Amino acid sequence: MCIREEIEAREEAYLAPYATLSSRTRGRLRPEEPCPVRTAFQRDRDRIIHSKAFRRLKHKTQVFIAPEGDHYRTRSTHTLEVAQISRTIARALGLNEDLTEAIALGHDLGHTPFGHSGEYALNEVYPPGFRHNEQSLRVVDVLEGDGGLNLTWEVRDGILHHTGPEPPATLEGQIVRKADRISYINHDIDDAIRAGIISEDDLPPDCVRLLGNRHKTRINTMVMDIISESRGKPVIRMSDAVQEATDKLRSFLFERVYIGSAAKKEESKARRIIKILYEFYLENPHFLSEELQRRCDSEGLERCVVDYIAGMTDRFAMKTFERLFIPSAWAT
Repeated sequence: MCIREEIEAREEAYLAPYATLSSRTRGRLRPEEPCPVRTAFQRDRDRIIHSKAFRRLKHKTQVFIAPEGDHYRTRSTHTLEVAQISRTIARALGLNEDLTEAIALGHDLGHTPFGHSGEYALNEVYPPGFRHNEQSLRVVDVLEGDGGLNLTWEVRDGILHHTGPEPPATLEGQIVRKADRISYINHDIDDAIRAGIISEDDLPPDCVRLLGNRHKTRINTMVMDIISESRGKPVIRMSDAVQEATDKLRSFLFERVYIGSAAKKEESKARRIIKILYEFYLENPHFLSEELQRRCDSEGLERCVVDYIAGMTDRFAMKTFERLFIPSAWAT
């Protein structure tokens, strides 16, 4: 029995009845020999961590576009926070921690530069529409490596359905969906307070009374509630009271931070950069790499331009815009 098989046997012996076992994965898009040491989900996690798309997350906006401080979250730190919260819940519930971690680390690989501003801009100009969860799946299926990372069905399902109307098929994927919201609600509050946009006193008092008056307390309350409500059940859920308070905090963020606040003052500029770059590459495809130009023959120019722009970091998008449209004497 190899090491992987020993790990798979331990999963069968110790994980909860509703856990997803790595030995029973629905498989990959393309068959391949299993690793003698790592389970299928561990292998997926490693492939995501070593991908270029994962490395680029450190230079992609979470909420604040080009913040001056060093302590604001990026898409990378958000991803790590989601992974940490997800693993805590999965371990407590006896679910597959490796699958949960792989989904969490891959869920935002398709995010555009400038956060949701870039996503909205591409959605407006690209006729089929653009959604970052679908792009994340496209990254792991097509764009990374030599024809994609060839991940398991369960990880791919969790990445695609971490947001949107359809829930993930696995409990591990459902954990990531909940952890994503827990993470961004709480760290966006933290960042907005750091930026002076809101204060702790501005938070809805009933939410503070139920969830807590500190960043770590609110996260702990939400996580413990999920564990309590989901233990031994075939679903991942919050209690009605904590879910209501969580949703109310999210609505508060939309009212005070996500729309019209100082955190979003550069958003219109960011959208304009994305749209102008999109139009430019449609009119000048020869500026694309030779690899992208070859793919245009089979997938279409618009699709390839969207892939290229969505993969940019904030600073690369700004430097590209500067190089293409600002006279060099002005840029010095």
